[in-house]
Amino acid sequence: MRNHPAVSEPGQWSMFLVLRRSSKPSLYTNIDCNALSAAVICRQISIVRSLLQAGIKTDLKVRVGAWSWDIDTGEETRVGAGLAEAYSITWCADLIHRAILCNNVSAVEVLLNCGADIEFPVKTTSKTALRPIHLSAKLGFVEVLQCFIVAGCDIDSRTAFGDSLLMICARYKHGDCLKVLASAGADFGLVNSAGQSASSIAGLTRWNHGFQQAVQDVILAGKTPQSSNPSVFSPLMFTARGNEIEALKKLLERADVDLYEQDDDGNSALMIAASGGHLEAFELLLRAGANIKLSNKYGDTSISLLELNQKGDVFNQLMLEYAHEDGNGPIGFYALHRAVKRGDLNLVHILTSRGYDVNAFDADGYTPLTLAARGGYGGVCELLISCGAKCDIKNARHETTLLLARKKWYGNDTEIVILNELARALVVDGSQVKKHSRGGKGSPHSNVLRKMETRGIPRGGKSSRRNVICKAAEVGPGEKFRWNRRRKFDVEESGMFHVVTTKNNEVHFVCDGGIQMAELWVRGILLVTSEAIFGKPKQV
Repeated sequence: MRNHPAVSEPGQWSMFLVLRRSSKPSLYTNIDCNALSAAVICRQISIVRSLLQAGIKTDLKVRVGAWSWDIDTGEETRVGAGLAEAYSITWCADLIHRAILCNNVSAVEVLLNCGADIEFPVKTTSKTALRPIHLSAKLGFVEVLQCFIVAGCDIDSRTAFGDSLLMICARYKHGDCLKVLASAGADFGLVNSAGQSASSIAGLTRWNHGFQQAVQDVILAGKTPQSSNPSVFSPLMFTARGNEIEALKKLLERADVDLYEQDDDGNSALMIAASGGHLEAFELLLRAGANIKLSNKYGDTSISLLELNQKGDVFNQLMLEYAHEDGNGPIGFYALHRAVKRGDLNLVHILTSRGYDVNAFDADGYTPLTLAARGGYGGVCELLISCGAKCDIKNARHETTLLLARKKWYGNDTEIVILNELARALVVDGSQVKKHSRGGKGSPHSNVLRKMETRGIPRGGKSSRRNVICKAAEVGPGEKFRWNRRRKFDVEESGMFHVVTTKNNEVHFVCDGGIQMAELWVRGILLVTSEAIFGKPKQV
């Protein structure tokens, strides 16, 4: 042993014999080390300082191992230096690594001040290279880790397998170390060679809660976790997904927070809150200015995700209340649509009176009126129509308002409201028809038929002399017309209807579109005539 190259001076040998003893009589370091190594392992700071000042070599590599025996049984056990558990790997390292293994903060500081290589890797028999800072994170030694961060170590350095320091902390569940690294600006957006991130590794090791708590503590302390890839990790999305309200509030206080940020799937923090059913988080993001119109790559928006959420009704109420407070806010565009879908006539009245666009399309291609027709809300349809909603608009599936109303059942109140408006618009706007003169005795000719809305008078042409006041209208030909055209083959012509004037004269017309359009003409003529005489019914 005296000839061991690590013990070159007689004085060092006696010192070595003293230092190699552990605090436990049954534990001794092996003989394959020098005096400085023994001093580091035994945490003899003053001796380490003295040896360094005396110029002892620090570039020697030694085996860091130890052996112990049970005093009663005499059984030997191989253990790691300074550790109380079995250690299967034989380490070859310099002094800085031995100081880390012993969690000797003072020794680490002394060695760093004396110029120790902070990036010197330690290689194991499995050919894994760990830098000193990796070893500190793996063992969970917070104070040692802080020493290396202060010394300027790369906090995003990787192991041979691509693990970053944050990944190591997540793998070994060292929350305090993770917080130190996150506060120093370590990148949560990195992935290793297996495509794993710190967040996903925490899930694999069943440490989700600990990881979440550590990140939350960092945010509450006023630091924002950094990420170079929001699809891998985004502080805003992370807190929204976890419904961490206080942490979310802290992030939203920052002027540089990106509320429009989306991951690779196109999901935003608002979408994540909506799909997760996190009401308070959703409200916070909404009031902070999150864009509700964003869609992900699957075409989902925050609105459509609400429909799939079991708390959809609660979200709807929140949106409507917010729209009521601030019509120009980020959800104002859809507030009227949401009120209509709920069939809330009072709120629809409030929103329309505040100037909401009754013909605006939502993300799915529906106007408020088409939604009301689909839902079977006749009263809401009447209100929207009175505010200027158009009945002839189709949705993204090319479905008309009338078709949507009829999906409930034929003859329902909603269908009647839509039919009345379509008929009214048809006769007031007018259209090209074929007119039979002289009770069917003359030759039919083309004419534009429209009805004067305020007076209920059908006009056939531009001259006021062609105006007539009708008292009845029916689909098909009258009896006199049948007799007069008995030798013609157009008596039962499709699309024929006639009006009866106050002078009991019959005027026959033929429109395009067959019997359905003829029925619409008759409905419109009777409706406008009635409204001209008795006035339009008031909205309830």
